[in-house]
Amino acid sequence: MFSDLGARHGRVVRVDRGAVLVLPAAVDGDGTADAEVVRVALPGDGLVPLAAADGSPGAGGGPAAHVPAPAADRPADRVPPAVGDRVLLGAHPDGTPALAAVLPRRTAVVRDGPDRTSREQVLAANVDVVLVVEHLDPDPSPGRVERLLTLAWRSGAQPVVVLTKADLVPDPDGMADEIRAVALGADVHAVSVTAGTGLDPVRALLGPGRTLVVVGPSGAGKSTLVNALAGAEVMGTGDRRADGRGRHTTVHRELVPLPGGSSLIDTPGLRGVGLVADARSLDATFADVAALAGRCRFGDCEHRTEPGCAVLAAVADGTLPARRLDSWRRLAREAAWQERRSDARLAAADRARTRQQTAAYHRLQRQVRPR
Repeated sequence: MFSDLGARHGRVVRVDRGAVLVLPAAVDGDGTADAEVVRVALPGDGLVPLAAADGSPGAGGGPAAHVPAPAADRPADRVPPAVGDRVLLGAHPDGTPALAAVLPRRTAVVRDGPDRTSREQVLAANVDVVLVVEHLDPDPSPGRVERLLTLAWRSGAQPVVVLTKADLVPDPDGMADEIRAVALGADVHAVSVTAGTGLDPVRALLGPGRTLVVVGPSGAGKSTLVNALAGAEVMGTGDRRADGRGRHTTVHRELVPLPGGSSLIDTPGLRGVGLVADARSLDATFADVAALAGRCRFGDCEHRTEPGCAVLAAVADGTLPARRLDSWRRLAREAAWQERRSDARLAAADRARTRQQTAAYHRLQRQVRPR
């Protein structure tokens, strides 16, 4: 049936309530900036079948698909589509377009559900670079940068920190050096869209088939940065307030295809980002803490009161800032809590599947039992 529908590939540009906007594409390429976007209605539950690893429309994907663990009421083989998803387009019998399947995700920026339920939320899928955008005015928050970098490292994409509004501070280079001290392994660029400075290394990240997503707090100038990189007014922006600070303007995630085959994804401001992390992403963000922990006397050192703790020794002699250790502890606790909650979610899903299978078995027995 799938082949009979003349299925095509496409990419999700935006997710609305009950529908998605999809940019149709050739089987071997992305959509173009002037292609016509198609609005496709979603099923009532908002879930679409996940394609197998080979791209066929059957269920599948596995761990490499970057699909959040299902909640108890969400089937493991059906997922809510996200901006940046590559999808298979089919058609209903009446000819209206339909989403046949979501293809496995190469990468995914995932956060804890904003409603604080057990569900996770994919902010952007199939991205190559995560631009962690932080303002220089007011002063940047190292803790927020660390949190967003952990989100970025876990996604599988390349993290890059972009410090905006460099024209509003007297020493942007010195402030950028302070952020470099916490953004280990990631490039850091101080830019001013107003003055047109510092943008060249960020523009160099664009290229055919590459997708960049911008994440950061409200008012950091994400949409303004997207417009500067796109070379056109593709996202609405707010005027600066009287104090020179930006206004929150983006209210939804949206993929912007650019001439040349690259894409940008703008996101709303993230006030509080529920962390979905693992040991690898934490070690990447806090590579200095991880290196010190490897020199502790005890392998299970918690870096609190244990003798021979290299981490505490580094704090005592000023090699490691106490704020850095506190940030690591906070994010590690949050990641551990999220992991425990995920385990409970998986257990609940298993119980729900068992109940469904048992109920189906009893229905079958009632049907075949002689009267």
